[in-house]
Amino acid sequence: MGSRFDITVVADDEKIADQFIQKAESEIVRIENLISSWKPDSQISEVNRMAGKGPVKVDPEVIQLIERALTISKITDGAFDISYASMDQIWKFDGSMDERMPSQEAIRASVSKIGYQHIVLDKQAETVFLEKPGMKIGFGAIGKGYAADRVKALLIKMGVASGIINASGDLTTWGRKPDQSEWMVGITNPLNKTKFFSWLPLTDKAIATSGNYEKKVIIDGVEFSHIIDPRTGYPVRGISSVSILSESAELSDALATSVFVLGIEKGLFLIDQLERVECLIVDSENQMHFSKQLKSQSE
Repeated sequence: MGSRFDITVVADDEKIADQFIQKAESEIVRIENLISSWKPDSQISEVNRMAGKGPVKVDPEVIQLIERALTISKITDGAFDISYASMDQIWKFDGSMDERMPSQEAIRASVSKIGYQHIVLDKQAETVFLEKPGMKIGFGAIGKGYAADRVKALLIKMGVASGIINASGDLTTWGRKPDQSEWMVGITNPLNKTKFFSWLPLTDKAIATSGNYEKKVIIDGVEFSHIIDPRTGYPVRGISSVSILSESAELSDALATSVFVLGIEKGLFLIDQLERVECLIVDSENQMHFSKQLKSQSE
């Protein structure tokens, strides 16, 4: 999935731990082969090839993942959208983009094929159909978290009492460390990604962070992040990072991106309506904003 996975398990000896980790690696590969839009023989690649032509039969697991993604799209008013993969890449964050703003026409055209409302699921027939020709779906904002959740469930089923999975910064934990202390997770400082500005105890929870400190572009002295609003085609401004804590790595992964796009006020309002979900936002002025539940815990 283009991401690094670090898997830690608590076991009686190293040999047993290695066996658990090998099973975890196999599960990650299985999921990648199932949902990767970069693998031409995956079910998702076939769904994308058949956009505008006809439905594609997929595994029930894929139907269920897409269904949950569509639910998040609905509650975020499209701030989260797996058809984001349809976007034309007019913004480039690898240093190759010249310092000129793309035209409004180009930006509008870049998002013309995006729209979760045009993803049609038939749960009885177990098919997915993308209504617009040229539409694509991808799981870049939810796939890592989903894989982490599946690996955690597999290891628990195998009898692993405690562990932590780090999917390129999206973490999920269960149990406690061998000394019975809680797992501690650091929140990256947006001004210096090699340092942490906060540490949180994490037991049987997951955390995911979206940040603009990895990729950005400066046009006319204005900084734009690589996180783009799929509804408008414009990069999001005003936020440096969003961290979401919940009981699911998949949910945390998706909501971190969603809140980044929604902005501070609307993002925190959304999180405050959800049970057992907490949020920390760092704005572009390096000021911290907490959801109600997390703020009450920190006071």
